Amino acid sequence: MQHKVQLSFVVPLYNEAQTIEQLITRLQAVLNTMSLPTEVVLVDDGSDDSTTIAMNAIALEDARFQAVFLSRNHGHQLAITAGLKMARGSKAVLILDGDLQDPPELVQAFLEKMEEGFEVVYGIRTNRKESWLKRFAYFSFYRILKQFGNIYLPPDSGDFALLSRKVVDYLNLLPEQNRYLRGMRAWIGFKQTGIPYERDQRFAGKSKYSLKRLVELAYSGLFNFSSFPIKFITRLGVVAILVSLAYLIYVLVSKFIYGNVPTGFTALLMAIILFSGVQLISLGIIGEYVLRIYQQSQGRPLFIIDKVIKDQTLINGQELLP
Repeated sequence: MQHKVQLSFVVPLYNEAQTIEQLITRLQAVLNTMSLPTEVVLVDDGSDDSTTIAMNAIALEDARFQAVFLSRNHGHQLAITAGLKMARGSKAVLILDGDLQDPPELVQAFLEKMEEGFEVVYGIRTNRKESWLKRFAYFSFYRILKQFGNIYLPPDSGDFALLSRKVVDYLNLLPEQNRYLRGMRAWIGFKQTGIPYERDQRFAGKSKYSLKRLVELAYSGLFNFSSFPIKFITRLGVVAILVSLAYLIYVLVSKFIYGNVPTGFTALLMAIILFSGVQLISLGIIGEYVLRIYQQSQGRPLFIIDKVIKDQTLINGQELLP
């Protein structure tokens, strides 16, 4: 099968025991309709439930499924990266979350768009079924990226996308430790287009993207693909200067016109808090850049593979080392 695969599905999974059975059922139904030789690369991101058991079973039973087991929980973006490294599709690779919010059945529509000459076809989320707070946060984040981004990042597009083999090969060359794949996808360029779709609710269970993970992902988008943090420091400094000048004018007017100079601890305390806050925020943003440079300079591998089941054969991760 290794030399025949033209299309790969890459599906990262983390503690999806409640979803994986339905996921496999729907993927098999899609595979049965495909005219292209197709594989599914399931990537376990360090699950501690029965997700790994189900992955083992389907990969040994159905040669169209490849199971990749990471050594620990590396995070969603790196799990996708591992899947892209292992995907063998010579024509294209579809990235698909394992919670069934992104319908695998859309692959045919994506392929039709790719036949029109597009190298990347991404999904544009409409009518999201999350809480109003999450929807507002996503909406604001994408608009900030659009306003301050160094490249054009399509609003409301996620990782759900069909990538040509050429784009996947270039993605695999990019060495970022703090990965923001939809930004990297846009940075690579080539002809890209989006297809609107209604994103479903999770089939079962809870989202594995905690608030901390979402903030880390947002940081990667902002720091890697926009000038917003640096411009924020500049604008914060300008605001601090303007506030100081306004207060200075107030003091001078009070002294020379009204003969009353503000005195006491309150004015001093306000000035200290204002400038200390500005300095701490600025140091935090600069520190974030320094941390990312440090992490990149360590040169560690992006992920470690424990084992792989490919073509119904178990392979130890060490055998995959260069």
